[in-house]
Amino acid sequence: MACWSLATGSDFASLWFGEAAWQWSAGLLTVGCGMAVVAMTTGLIELARVPEGAALRDAYLHMTAMLVAFALFTARLLLRQEALQPLPPDGLALVLDAAGFIALAAGGWLGGRLAYGHGVGRDLQPKPDSAPHP
Repeated sequence: MACWSLATGSDFASLWFGEAAWQWSAGLLTVGCGMAVVAMTTGLIELARVPEGAALRDAYLHMTAMLVAFALFTARLLLRQEALQPLPPDGLALVLDAAGFIALAAGGWLGGRLAYGHGVGRDLQPKPDSAPHP
């Protein structure tokens, strides 16, 4: 999430600061897309532990939003390269950035709802007290 957010920020900052801002974008997008593959794999493994009902519905919505973000940021990365050299962002790149960021924010919110609202991914078993009892 951090890499994609920073890449979006650097692309939009390039409107004011030029190349000094956007040249970070391709590296951030590359790292973000690579880490997203790892996160998506982990999420698919965790999906089997999500309880039926509202939590599973939120999990599917979270997965959809994050997959959309991944597709948009990957398209942004691949469309603005020439011979593996990044190109300055154009109108399409900024639209892909903005749409990807919106999908990322929605997916992040849903992920927080899964963890903190539904308890997915947390150990809800009571921990034994390690202090001696009197």
